[in-house]
Amino acid sequence: MNCSISGEVPEEPVVSKNSGLLFEKRLIERHILDYGKCPITGEPMSMDDIVPIKTGKIVKPRPVQAASIPGMLGMFQIEWDGLMLSNFALEQQLHTARQELSHALYQHDAACRVIARLKMEKDEAMSLLAQAERQMPMSAPTATTINASGLSNGKRGPADEDMGPAGKKTRSGISSSIIAELTDCNATLSQQRKKRQIPPTLAPIDAVERYTQLFSYPLHKTSKPGILAVDILYAKDIIATCGADTNAVLFDRPSGEILSTLSGHSKKVTSVKFVAKGDVVVTGSADKTVRLWQGSENGNYDCSHILKDHTAEVQAVTVHATNKYFVTASLDNTWCFYDLSSVTCLTQVEDAAGSGGYTSAAFHPDGLILGTGTSEAIVKIWDVKSQANVARFDGHVGAVTAISFSENGYFLATAAHDGVKLWDLRKLRNFRTFAPYDDNTPTQCVEFDHSGSYLAVAGSDIRVYQVANVKSEWNCIKTFPDLSGTGKATSIKFGPDAKYLAVGSMDRNLRIFGLPGEDDGPQS
Repeated sequence: MNCSISGEVPEEPVVSKNSGLLFEKRLIERHILDYGKCPITGEPMSMDDIVPIKTGKIVKPRPVQAASIPGMLGMFQIEWDGLMLSNFALEQQLHTARQELSHALYQHDAACRVIARLKMEKDEAMSLLAQAERQMPMSAPTATTINASGLSNGKRGPADEDMGPAGKKTRSGISSSIIAELTDCNATLSQQRKKRQIPPTLAPIDAVERYTQLFSYPLHKTSKPGILAVDILYAKDIIATCGADTNAVLFDRPSGEILSTLSGHSKKVTSVKFVAKGDVVVTGSADKTVRLWQGSENGNYDCSHILKDHTAEVQAVTVHATNKYFVTASLDNTWCFYDLSSVTCLTQVEDAAGSGGYTSAAFHPDGLILGTGTSEAIVKIWDVKSQANVARFDGHVGAVTAISFSENGYFLATAAHDGVKLWDLRKLRNFRTFAPYDDNTPTQCVEFDHSGSYLAVAGSDIRVYQVANVKSEWNCIKTFPDLSGTGKATSIKFGPDAKYLAVGSMDRNLRIFGLPGEDDGPQS
């Protein structure tokens, strides 16, 4: 007999005293524990109502279907049919999942296209707004002077007026809140500078005298010659180079590996700068644009913004000490002050007195004055708060190719065809001139180290001077090998604590000069 619940022959048969029904012991026990009644009649039932049945120890009988070959074939057919039905159901579910995934991918692609179109429309609207603001009426400028520390004093117009040095009303202007932020930064840095001492980790003079070339890396393409600018992110020891091949390259000096190649400009990249906070790189190019590159988690840098406010080659980019603002200078005879968070040009300053355009630019260490060099061999100092030209240095021959402020804020070094000139910002005069090259080779670059202890000059060779004061001699402590055979040096940057020099040259190579045995870069 079969179990009243499962329909199979029970292994441990029991029978109900009340109904006489046969059950499998384990099934009826579980049902009684759960429901307390007979599963067939529905009458109350307990464990005392069931009586076990004793059976002989015989072989378990086969099901009727398994008693013959036709029955077994029928069982196999039923199982095969069930398997086919299950497989068909799985295929239908897979097909439905594929359709849903395809629809989701289509929606994602459509959303990306919409976002790209909106970004393009936004850029066009901002460009039209910038053009409209350039055509707004002009007003009269005000004059200022600079004092011994390079800060402005004297009378000027209201800080929150949108006034340019040539009387041009430009953009929304540098607001009073930004000016207050710049002033606070200036006060903090000036106070820190008074207490600052030369760090004990700075490379001493005898170490610099023993510097030699450690490595040479061909970072740029060979189609066009030249690394045009170099910058270093001190916190991570990453070197950025830019060149005539329209690319900028981020290079990890300790490992000797290229981290990312920034491609997108259509002409040579003339300037590259790190923003110390936020993994942002700013590049300026001869294609008249400025690009912002944002670092990602995978180590790549992608172009996040393209700025088209200039109408001629962008020659220089410099970042403010707050790392919140930056300035670009162009051959269109204007410089632009940008807010990094909104990536907007707050003011575009044009100098009506000049016509040659700007070839170099740098912020003063305290951030309240800006130095620019022009193609007409003139150095101009600007008050950032009022955008007024507060000083003008003449005397160079040829375009001013590079400028660099010393860490103490008192000295300015400028490079041009005739060599390097040192200017005293307290008395606004030239107190020393270096003319290191007598073969009609222009000086391409000049750079103070971060501590203000050394000054490097680059041209057909590389020379390092010990920084002194106005009256003392600035001694040349090291001259590196002549590069005229492989390409003149075009850019130079001191590494952290002046432990090495990064030099870019016209042969597309980045050279590292340092002390053998102490550099932590890769082995040759």
